[in-house]
Amino acid sequence: LCFLFQLILATWEGGYNLQCQNLHSAGEADIRVAKVLWWYYFSKVIEFMDTIFFVLRKKSSQITFLHVYHHATMFNIWWCVLNWIPCGQSFFGPTLNSFIHVLMYSYYGLSVIPSMRKYLWWKKYLTQAQLIQFLLTIVHTLSAAVKPCGFPFGCLMFQSSYMATLVILFINFYIKTYRKAPSRTAVKETPVTTEIKNGFHKDYFAAANGLQNNKKAQ
Repeated sequence: LCFLFQLILATWEGGYNLQCQNLHSAGEADIRVAKVLWWYYFSKVIEFMDTIFFVLRKKSSQITFLHVYHHATMFNIWWCVLNWIPCGQSFFGPTLNSFIHVLMYSYYGLSVIPSMRKYLWWKKYLTQAQLIQFLLTIVHTLSAAVKPCGFPFGCLMFQSSYMATLVILFINFYIKTYRKAPSRTAVKETPVTTEIKNGFHKDYFAAANGLQNNKKAQ
């Protein structure tokens, strides 16, 4: 939340151009953005520690290709960003990402409270929000390539390509996690098949009782 607030404030006061912003025209605002992005990079180092903790705790099921790829690449990419393009057009992605992380950590924080879990039906919308984040970042990045302002063109192309890989991986994750889950109608129908006693469905006992009643009547 602090990153989100500081980036919005610094770029607003510095008069940043949303369509394209170079690296040296905003003066003190550029320095302020660079400082915020340094702390943002430091947060990526902490996030990368998640993978190490998963290994140490032998939770291999949580170490997916998406998890390792995302955290490992972000860690290295942002080292390059801070060395060569620490401000200007680089502000947009972290601003969106900080907002998404506010939503994510709010969800995870609420999930540890048992009484709140029944209200956490919106997990899949977090993944949708992440996908929207990547797509908006691609559009923003390419806008600077279409109408350049002095920001390095090669960096714009790399960022767009990297965001495209995240879109593909997150769509794959979304399909596997949410689209293949049982439908609501299937879930509602399952109790019918589970009404079994001693290996027989309840309809069997209803039919058997009917036969016995008919024999007694005869």
